[in-house]
Amino acid sequence: MIRVAIIGASGYTGAESVRILLRHNEAELTYLTALPEGCGAVEEVFPQFKGRCALQIEPLDIGKLSGLADVALCCLPHKVSMGFVPKLLDAGLKVIDFSADYRLKDVNVYEQFYNVKHTDTANLARAVFGLPELFREQIKGSVLVANPGCFPTGAVLAIAPLLKKGLIETSSIIVNAVTGTSGAGNNPSSKFHFPNMNENLFAYGIGTHRHMPEMEQIAGDIAGCDVRILFQPHVGPFDRGILSTVYCQPKKNLSNEEMSKLYNDFYTDEPFVQICKDAPAVKDVAGTNYCHIFVTCVKGKVVCFSAIDNLVKGASGQAIQNMNIVFGLEENSGLK
Repeated sequence: MIRVAIIGASGYTGAESVRILLRHNEAELTYLTALPEGCGAVEEVFPQFKGRCALQIEPLDIGKLSGLADVALCCLPHKVSMGFVPKLLDAGLKVIDFSADYRLKDVNVYEQFYNVKHTDTANLARAVFGLPELFREQIKGSVLVANPGCFPTGAVLAIAPLLKKGLIETSSIIVNAVTGTSGAGNNPSSKFHFPNMNENLFAYGIGTHRHMPEMEQIAGDIAGCDVRILFQPHVGPFDRGILSTVYCQPKKNLSNEEMSKLYNDFYTDEPFVQICKDAPAVKDVAGTNYCHIFVTCVKGKVVCFSAIDNLVKGASGQAIQNMNIVFGLEENSGLK
């Protein structure tokens, strides 16, 4: 039985991780931590777990943690996580990190987009990017997995087969995506206050969103060359989910039949990617670790659609999928 700690358990991704792990047959929750204001009995912090989890959320004690867990799901924010991950690794734990602190291999790019000096470049060098469908072999046995961002997960899975086969131009990819409000986290904000968010839709992070260089890095790894992506996120008045639409210029004429075969062959053995016959919807994947994909040609362009749950395949579910791979467990354990 794998013993699991959640660092930063009082947020949305912490709660989602608890929900999944409570039904995991080969993993046991043993330790939950948060800042003092987020501490207390799990069933009081998250009433949905009343009668299902008797643990306390408490301040982090590294000495105590080292004897209680084999792996830590580190649900801390960007810029904060890199201050704790070295301590977790030194305590002998494997780490699945939810932040962006270990995703971008170019420290200069990280520091430009996150406006902070990276303080753990030694561990950055050995971190593995945790998108299982593309990097499963590297994830196996890794001690530090950088869990992908939610937007890059949906966008990159949508175009990976085309990039791998060199079928699209890599200098003119456009990603347009809409996320639910949970993507902003659980800290109150006037912009996401109900009267402002309800029946509303708006763009944000225009030309500056931090997931853009992450998309370009991973897409480049797949394509074997530099990839330029214009990414524009929006937020809509729903709780969870991301719908991504990706526009690509094909290098040659591609039929819908060719692309359907390409995608079905590419993802044939992937338990959490489903190729659809029509455009997917966020409700179809809500609460699941699935990514639904549809690809078609429109006026000489290839248009790829993907839908994921930003809190599951975009965060906690994918982290537990990565954990399963690291420890050699059945990949869909807890996620069926």
